[in-house]
Amino acid sequence: MKPRILIYSTAYYPLVGGAEVAVKEITDRLGNQYDFDLVTARIDRSHPKIEQFGAVRVIRLGWGISFDKLWLAFRGGNFGLRLHKEKKYSLVWAIMASYGGFAASDFKAKQKDVPFLLTLQEGDDLKEVEKKVSLVKNLWLNIFRRANYIQCISNYLADWAKRMGAGVEIGVVPNGVDLRQVESLKVYKVKSKKQEGEKVIITTSRLVKKNGIDDLIKSLSYLPKEVKLWILGVGPEEKALKKLTVGLQVASRVAWLGFVDNDHLFPYLKEAEAFVRPSLSEGLGNSFLEAMAVGLPTVGTPVGGIVDFLKSGETGWLANVRDPASIAGVIKFILDPVNKIEVEQIAERGKELIFTRYDWNIIAKEMEKIFEKLVSDKRSNGEENQQTE
Repeated sequence: MKPRILIYSTAYYPLVGGAEVAVKEITDRLGNQYDFDLVTARIDRSHPKIEQFGAVRVIRLGWGISFDKLWLAFRGGNFGLRLHKEKKYSLVWAIMASYGGFAASDFKAKQKDVPFLLTLQEGDDLKEVEKKVSLVKNLWLNIFRRANYIQCISNYLADWAKRMGAGVEIGVVPNGVDLRQVESLKVYKVKSKKQEGEKVIITTSRLVKKNGIDDLIKSLSYLPKEVKLWILGVGPEEKALKKLTVGLQVASRVAWLGFVDNDHLFPYLKEAEAFVRPSLSEGLGNSFLEAMAVGLPTVGTPVGGIVDFLKSGETGWLANVRDPASIAGVIKFILDPVNKIEVEQIAERGKELIFTRYDWNIIAKEMEKIFEKLVSDKRSNGEENQQTE
């Protein structure tokens, strides 16, 4: 019988972010070795309460409203314990120190013999994260304290885990890229939106403050008119950002392409001259990895987990935070024909890094080693307990 893993995630497909993608990519590759149940908040009435999604049986708690996240946090642990009576889980796995993390922590407190793996995927400003949980700070810190192992997608988050009082082994295993989609570019095409003579800068970002899209738009004022900006993404800042383009008189140079799923993303990246996202905070930044995977010159800022893979002048470029002129300066360098060979060499090194370190197949094998270690530790402890009884 395959070991069973209980996953707690605040959200899951069809609600998609980097954390949800990571869970799906890993479980799809390890579904032959493990059985996965995932407990999440329902949030939307159109989402079924129970369904099989890929290699995961998804169980959604709540009524299809935003309150479901709190219900998951404070009732999800007991729900998991009821499942455990039948399923006998070998491991409980929390995705982020968030609502699902509270549920996993509660499960662990009441079922101490089941190892608890915490994955940190946080991308928001960590000071803001800590501020939001200030009223339940001790309960929240228990998520870190009760974990038997903490896997982080960047060194930045690993340092945070230590500051939050984690006293267990911490490993860095990043998110990855599905390189099969990169290979499909050879046969898969989209109708080009690029006009003759244009130089396209692209960003694939949720339109939220932490992604610094306002600074990217402002950088257009320092760039020639033939430089256009494609924005792939949606979010609460869209209206304000569109207003900003009008105020700066660059609206005609910005194309708002909306949400584009991963199956259709890479052809757009391939058409651009550079990828730019001047983040204010970042746990890792899957969008950077995807851009680098197609050999696209990639620009970020030295915040969070970005510096793990984006080395300025080696695998990409770093602009100053909150500095549109600095962003424009880097873009000018990339677009200048004089720098063509150097730019191509740097982009190629970035691509090589993704293929050798950030392939989901590689990531899944690293996660499998963590699962195996925790599951085998549980078995060893169980055998020791039997011998002493």
